[in-house]
Amino acid sequence: MVTKQFDGPPDADLRRADSLAREIFSDVATKWALLIIEALGGGTLRFTELRDEVAGISHKMLTQNLRVLERNGLLDRRVHATVPPRVDYTLTEPGRALRATVDTMCDWTQRHLAHIEDARRRFDA
Repeated sequence: MVTKQFDGPPDADLRRADSLAREIFSDVATKWALLIIEALGGGTLRFTELRDEVAGISHKMLTQNLRVLERNGLLDRRVHATVPPRVDYTLTEPGRALRATVDTMCDWTQRHLAHIEDARRRFDA
């Protein structure tokens, strides 16, 4: 067996437990983060619009995930000085690039959904 060698910086090596890349991967490879990125792919949304787009997400989970995505530079948060406060969220260039990957995952899911449902039925039987 041949092990693939990683020649980049240690922070980018997903195999290392102390890798920054692993931390980022953990932040963005969640159900909610992926759904938020998908929702923002259509353009800028306000907090309440995002909550409506991502069915089933709680206020708390949306807030937590938006903060993580903002921290990682995947979305911009813009606060408008109005009463009540208005906050808009928009994907950054890296966020838009990640959305292309999310779109591919969504397409894959749709193509293989019937197969996955059959496999789950067999497994659970």
